[in-house]
Amino acid sequence: MNEFVASELKNNIAEITFGTPKSNSLPGAILEKLAQTILDEGAKDEVKAILVKSEGEKAFCAGASFDELLAIEELEASTQFFGGFAKVLNAMRNCGKIVVVRVQGKTTGGGVGIACGADYCFATKDSALALTEINLGIGPFVIGPYVERKIGKSQFSAMAIDADFRSADWAEQHNIYHSVSENIQEMDASLEKFMTTLASRSSEALALIKKVSWEGTDHFNELMPARIHMSASLILEDSAKKNIETIKERLRAK
Repeated sequence: MNEFVASELKNNIAEITFGTPKSNSLPGAILEKLAQTILDEGAKDEVKAILVKSEGEKAFCAGASFDELLAIEELEASTQFFGGFAKVLNAMRNCGKIVVVRVQGKTTGGGVGIACGADYCFATKDSALALTEINLGIGPFVIGPYVERKIGKSQFSAMAIDADFRSADWAEQHNIYHSVSENIQEMDASLEKFMTTLASRSSEALALIKKVSWEGTDHFNELMPARIHMSASLILEDSAKKNIETIKERLRAK
């Protein structure tokens, strides 16, 4: 599978799918394209809502691309890369349309940010999630405000510190997932029914729900430069590069 971002309009719903060969991890080019696609679809009058999903039936999103993180050698390139995650989340927040996210499997790091950037999120019982950035030697700084908005600062801090996986049930109890199904087939059936109903709703009402749901988040824009710099500078440390190589070796051995 080659990396891609694709969009399709179905019954006033813009379905955006992204995919990359390594557990749908996200390189910079895909982040940029995903953010722009969300904004482009959100600008269309005929679009009532946006569905964001990833390719395949395994991991929803493994966060940042390890290969790209290892290749980064300068602060400018690192800043641009982590800024890509900020662009995706900002697009989800500011596109003007309800954003629904479909999570079909485990998700880590930036993938958790995408789930938390959703206005409504579907998942399966296998969709455990974790903030694993500390394992690399960085932290979930860019996605932090979006995760905190859903689960609170204390739970966010705990996830960032222990890097342990939380179950789909936990994610539902803590407002990340809004619907958890036994399997992908059941999730997709529920999702299709939900999106069909959403397509019949008032565009004006949906837009206002989106607006009031994100009230009080304008300061995210002010936070981002410093948050991006935190991750961008830490990932350049030799220790971070060694951590990534160790994790890659461990994954290859499985």
